[in-house]
Amino acid sequence: MGMDVIGRKPTNEVGEYFRNNVWYWRPLWDYCNTIAPDLCEGVNGHYNDGEGLNAADAIKLAEILFSQLESGETARYETEYREVLANLPRHNCVWCHGTGVRNDEIGVSMGMPTRELDEAISLVVGRTHGYCNGCNGEGVENDWMTNYPFDVENVREFANFLRHSGGFQIW
Repeated sequence: MGMDVIGRKPTNEVGEYFRNNVWYWRPLWDYCNTIAPDLCEGVNGHYNDGEGLNAADAIKLAEILFSQLESGETARYETEYREVLANLPRHNCVWCHGTGVRNDEIGVSMGMPTRELDEAISLVVGRTHGYCNGCNGEGVENDWMTNYPFDVENVREFANFLRHSGGFQIW
């Protein structure tokens, strides 16, 4: 699933269209809410139901984003965001219930209980066979939030879009 952000009255090609998959969009919109709550809080930005900003507010948000980029605050935010994700605890895998071997009907039908493990995983888990496609045979998986990346370049691309969008709608 993705978020298609359409310029209302674009001034050039850059302002016509901005797209993020849902994984990149949610942290981007959260960041916008963090640095410009007065502009973004009233917008239901996590849904693609046509909400957005008018031209004047899109320009204001672009200016704020560019200011944050130029000052290094966006890069600092990215570093802190990545640190938070890196420090999230890992959880028992939902598919193998923490065993590292998927023994449910699907796992059995795909030969996972007898599948040979890669040498690197085998050294970590202490066995040579038994696999789970949810955790690579380890029994634990990363927190779901680690699927939501944030990066400076995505912010820069969105700010450029905003500057030329004439306002936008999220579809």
